Amino acid sequence: MDATNVQTQAVLEVDQVCKSYATRKALDHVSLSVAAGEFVALLGPNGAGKTTLFQLASGLFVADAGRILIEGRDMRKDAVAALAGVGVVFQQPTLDLDLSVRANLRFHARLQGMGRVRARNRIREELERLDLLDRADEVCRSLSGGIRRKVELARALLHEPQLLLMDEATVGLDPASRRGLVEYVHGLCAARRLGVLWATHLVDEAERASRVVVLHRGRLLCHGTPQELTQQTGEASLADAFLKLTWEPASPREEDT
Repeated sequence: MDATNVQTQAVLEVDQVCKSYATRKALDHVSLSVAAGEFVALLGPNGAGKTTLFQLASGLFVADAGRILIEGRDMRKDAVAALAGVGVVFQQPTLDLDLSVRANLRFHARLQGMGRVRARNRIREELERLDLLDRADEVCRSLSGGIRRKVELARALLHEPQLLLMDEATVGLDPASRRGLVEYVHGLCAARRLGVLWATHLVDEAERASRVVVLHRGRLLCHGTPQELTQQTGEASLADAFLKLTWEPASPREEDT
């Protein structure tokens, strides 16, 4: 892997992955990795290709070229076994709003092939950690956006994955809920040795990341710790480094508006 030099075991390896939609290249030879216990921020503006990468890593689509390995299992050759080690929180909400919190989690547990006893225990454990146990029987439609995101996170963790994919998971949340979610996921990395790939266009969510991968127009522009990115670009902050890396001159039409 030429994009990173992570020495510990990688739970995710993306190797020269390409994906196109008609004539548009959504991903152009992208390589990155995530190690156990590592929080990697995939930072890019809207349309950078972040969601496409997540769709490939979560098995929704297949790459045109390249490899994606999860805990060493090739998604192209053994997708079922590979996906058993992945938890995902998508950008778009995916809860059944007419079911209770507990019913949503039970449904996911059945999809994961979990037995009734294990499912009951795991649901309790995750809801307790997120301070949601007293809301387990509330219908999801009645919950705030921040609480719904917590429920989606609990669901993603039920089967105890080694890799957590968070795709713009704080979109629409208030600042306190957004900060709390980021802090909680950082804690998971430390406590459970969970590998996290956190996609965002918000620079402040990447500032405490183990490493930052900057994606723009389907291409990997830069990677390293936040400090390394500021040094490489000669900027004083990660925000300035990100703007410098992804800045494009406005078209004549845009300049006139």
